[in-house]
Amino acid sequence: MDRTGGFVLVVGPSGAGKDTLIGLAREDLAGDARFVFPRRLVTRPPSAHEDNIEISEPDFARGAAAGAFALHWRAHGLGYAIPADALEAAGRGHWIVCNVSRRVVADARRLLPRVRVVAVTASPDILAGRLAARGRAQDGDLAARLAREAPALADHTIVNEGDRASAAARFVAYLRRQAG
Repeated sequence: MDRTGGFVLVVGPSGAGKDTLIGLAREDLAGDARFVFPRRLVTRPPSAHEDNIEISEPDFARGAAAGAFALHWRAHGLGYAIPADALEAAGRGHWIVCNVSRRVVADARRLLPRVRVVAVTASPDILAGRLAARGRAQDGDLAARLAREAPALADHTIVNEGDRASAAARFVAYLRRQAG
């Protein structure tokens, strides 16, 4: 295996389909040892829309203070973290693929090896429809979330408006190019 692993950070607005594309890529690349898809630690229970590992607020605060995570951030009143073993796996040559907040990309580029950023997006109408269908109260003010501008930080962009299998195929092709 190539010993030059890194991180592919997937960013984009709520409803763009980041977790869907990551899940489809995980299935497609299940036999490819170059890729690791860690489950995020989040200070809320998992749901049908997010397969995270729940962490308590006190455990999150202790882990963040102790540097126990590869990357961590707060968004929408919740704590999020990428487990430390993801950083170890990247050091062993794996490519780590995970969903992160756009606000943490600068920190990630400073702290993590070989960071690549993939922005997943869709039109405002599609995003609004997806968020409304989700019906998750903790998503907060949907209009405010949709109005946020995406920073110009992506190495690659996927417009996820049509067939999700096609968008996932474009994402997998990008991942394979990164891993060489």
